[in-house]
Amino acid sequence: MITETNTDSCPTCCQTKSGLTILVPAYNEEKNIVDTVRSLQNQTFPPEEIIVIDDCSTDATAAAARTTGATVICPPKNTGSKAGAQNYALQFVKTKYTMAVDADTTLELHATEIIMKAFADDSIAAACGLVLPRIVKTIWERGRYIEYLFAFTFYKPIQDFYNKPMISSGCFSVYRTDILRANGGWSLRTMAEDMDLTWTLYHAGHGVRFVPEAVSYPIEPHNYHFMSTQLRRWSHGFVQNVRIHWRDLLKHPCLSSIIAVALWDSIVASLCYLIIVPLLAIFVNPLFLLGYLIDAPAVAIPVLYKGYQRKEVGKVLMSLPGFFVLRIVNSIFMLKALWLELVMKRPLTVYEKGH
Repeated sequence: MITETNTDSCPTCCQTKSGLTILVPAYNEEKNIVDTVRSLQNQTFPPEEIIVIDDCSTDATAAAARTTGATVICPPKNTGSKAGAQNYALQFVKTKYTMAVDADTTLELHATEIIMKAFADDSIAAACGLVLPRIVKTIWERGRYIEYLFAFTFYKPIQDFYNKPMISSGCFSVYRTDILRANGGWSLRTMAEDMDLTWTLYHAGHGVRFVPEAVSYPIEPHNYHFMSTQLRRWSHGFVQNVRIHWRDLLKHPCLSSIIAVALWDSIVASLCYLIIVPLLAIFVNPLFLLGYLIDAPAVAIPVLYKGYQRKEVGKVLMSLPGFFVLRIVNSIFMLKALWLELVMKRPLTVYEKGH
């Protein structure tokens, strides 16, 4: 049931007929929620309604959200995850389209207008935009900045060319509401509900698009504690989804090839970075340490080009070292997740917030 609502006058989210509702799951987001909602209200393609799901926060998230004029709902008890909060709110959506935006994420002014164009194709059930960290100061934020810039400049466009983006990113995606409901909303069975939903939509015969011109800016983990929480959830979520979906993935050659490359990188590349290269450097020749930089040009060139386009070359150059640090740390979490999930049969089941 809805325990808190506010539908005061809100010209940008209540007086239009865009056919779009935006869900904003929020737990202890008092500091960020107003910026997020204002960003959504100021879109050139404004939604009919913005629903903030205050998932039983212990701070003033609900009060802050109500000041914006958005609808605020609160489940009877904490749902335990972002997916749970979104599913709770889905029952109240009355529009043709449902967008999910994280409570710490802002959008560029035209983002919703641009991303909605993907639905001119009736075969498309979901669309996602480009994601870049809003704050880039610490080594962890800088590593994530390069990681996103590389992924959304190189990998994601290739995946979209073959009509198989691997993930419709959870921080900023839009769905046809009827198809979203027909496929059970956001699944609670994995730690990566956005990946799970994307692959489920493919299995059901629906299309997903990546729209790079629609840009979002989440707040990423700024220290090791929060980064480790996020990496643990993401790595376990990836392994869980592969385990659940692998039979169906074989029916989609392109998608299965994309995931096979990701698995190769997760296992073989991680072993090389963490074990093989150090052993070769110790017992054969220290020059093997250069192996850590062997693919540096492959990463640096596309991100520098994108940085040039965005007039952020200086930020790219300062952030590249952070990327290689983050990659090594990510390798540790991925190998640990593979070991725990597949060998030890100890799946991660508790959702922890990543910042």
